[in-house]
Amino acid sequence: MKENYYQLNKNIPVSNPVTSPKIPTDFEVLIQEKIRWFCGRKFVFDAFKDFLNTYPKGYFTVIGDAGMGKSAIAAKYIDENKAICYFNVLQERNNRPELFIKSIRQQLINRYQLENAENDDLSALLIKASSKITNNEPLVIVIDALDEVEQAPGAENILYLPKTLPDKVYFLLTRRRYEPGKKRLYTEGAEQIELDLNASRYNKDNRDDIQEYIRFFLNHDVDYKAGLLKWIEDRDINSEAFVEQVAAKSESNFMYLRYVLPRIAKGEYNDFNLKQLPDGLQQYYQTHWVRMRMDSAPNKLMVIILFILVEIGTPIPCEMIADIAQEDEYEVQQVLDNWVEYLKQQRIDGDNCYSIYHASFLDFLKSKPVLDTKRQLLKEVNQHIVDYWEREEEEDDED
Repeated sequence: MKENYYQLNKNIPVSNPVTSPKIPTDFEVLIQEKIRWFCGRKFVFDAFKDFLNTYPKGYFTVIGDAGMGKSAIAAKYIDENKAICYFNVLQERNNRPELFIKSIRQQLINRYQLENAENDDLSALLIKASSKITNNEPLVIVIDALDEVEQAPGAENILYLPKTLPDKVYFLLTRRRYEPGKKRLYTEGAEQIELDLNASRYNKDNRDDIQEYIRFFLNHDVDYKAGLLKWIEDRDINSEAFVEQVAAKSESNFMYLRYVLPRIAKGEYNDFNLKQLPDGLQQYYQTHWVRMRMDSAPNKLMVIILFILVEIGTPIPCEMIADIAQEDEYEVQQVLDNWVEYLKQQRIDGDNCYSIYHASFLDFLKSKPVLDTKRQLLKEVNQHIVDYWEREEEEDDED
């Protein structure tokens, strides 16, 4: 009886509510490029796994400076889990909400075989998709580079992300640091967790991952392994000493290494000074320059503030910058807030202090004509810096 039933029904197609997951073709090349030299980041994936196991739904955001590997983390998760995804890329102008929802809608329709969903917003799509989940697997959507999104000001969430989520729906987001007021992610009943790659608790993890990345180039990369080993051998350097010195120079910045290691392999540096910036890194920092609004007739205050940060080169508070610039402290703070993703903030003696986020970016800024110390404006600012230090010394002597 059972055998007869099977014979009669074996050719009847079984309705599968979910198709086999695959990476969207729009992002295949980008993802493969991002994971080409991927190393480490286990602490990030472990934290996200804990998030999935702990909360019924929610948003998990990875925050970090430019070049810390946020996009690579997103790409690695997508590649291994075939997650639904979207990459905001400012230079390609695919960073607008309408393009995001068009892509995500099509991915959800294809994967979950959704019907009558061509005009649905994201909330409706997620409700329909979550109802198709039968194996208790989470529905994870990965969105990279929220800081690059171009969206009109308003009360709505960034990319119009839903305030409420169905159970088993999660978002893995990445972004650079920005002021809390620019966050634009409000939720009701959905957990929000942020993992800041700059947090001191991750210093060792970052250092270990950076060193693993350098060792990968040394031991496994087919294009640069031989050149790097020859560079080390010619200078009679221990390979681990090389790893440690280059790691220290990187300041936990993978983008820096991505461009500098190939240059070392080609013999373009004589020693560990690594002063000349590779072309790729120059172009990368030029995008910073543009996003800081320094490319076309920047206002006088912006030039003065950036010059002070570059010239002093160590962490200083807003009050000191305003004093040297002889400008209103509130106006100075506004500029610093707008540049938060390119500055390193540290709490020193109760003050929020600011410095340029990476030494190689500082070198890039020093080469800019607008910050040339020979400019009359900046000669005056330089004198203000000298005057400030003299006043400080006099006050110290009086104390």
